[in-house]
Amino acid sequence: MRLLELSSGDRLPVLGQGTWHMGERRADRPAEVAALRHGLELGLGLIDTAEMYGDAESVVGEAIAGRRDEVFLVSKVLPHHATLRGTIQACEASLRRLGTDWIDLYLLHWPGNVPLEETVEAFDRLRTDGKIRQFGVSNFDAADLDELWTLDTGRQAVTDQVLYNLTRRGPETGLLPWCRARGLPVMAYSPIEQGRLLRDPLLREVARRHDATPAQIAIAWVLQQHLVCAIPKAADPEHVEQNAAALDIALTEEDLADLDRRFPAPDGPVPLEML
Repeated sequence: MRLLELSSGDRLPVLGQGTWHMGERRADRPAEVAALRHGLELGLGLIDTAEMYGDAESVVGEAIAGRRDEVFLVSKVLPHHATLRGTIQACEASLRRLGTDWIDLYLLHWPGNVPLEETVEAFDRLRTDGKIRQFGVSNFDAADLDELWTLDTGRQAVTDQVLYNLTRRGPETGLLPWCRARGLPVMAYSPIEQGRLLRDPLLREVARRHDATPAQIAIAWVLQQHLVCAIPKAADPEHVEQNAAALDIALTEEDLADLDRRFPAPDGPVPLEML
């Protein structure tokens, strides 16, 4: 498993497991738990969740029970909870749902109206208390990161999690260069655009060259970007195995050129997109 090093010195798998919409149907829960556990067996120890994801945190908690040391666990606080007191309370509630004493990486889910200084102070207290190991942000564009970097403790953020895939290449025009200049890794969510990429004829053609699926090619493309990891969701073990196989795909120069023509990067700045 390839690893990505954070500024804190921690390392995490470049390919992880997303959990958005997990826990929404009781009938799906056994398969979701099995998928996450199978992912751990395959080395996909990065698991991403959030308080906003409903019952997903409890699904994760069930999946990682007895296996906590195998997991790099990520969760997030909602912006309207991100006051000093609210962040701490939200984190403690997530810990209860996850059935763990600590979260490896705790993120502010997106920029909100609470001053960043207050949220960062809460993150620092949680870190001091051992409830989180490090913190970061999600859905921050370069201007938001500029604001975060005005705070001494804010500069200790270790990642920015954003929407990034072949059809959402806006981060390449400003955000990714900003992050790379400072050695700040980016976590890419929805690397297959919630499945909408899979019908594309060119993506299917590239997949045929590698005896792969379009989803694997889309994930492999994200994984070939410098300082980027990906967190696709998989709700059953077979899907997890397909995602993991993307690690073995090395896209050629021809592949990358074809994908660039089909999914060109924007010519100028694009506002950061969210799903």
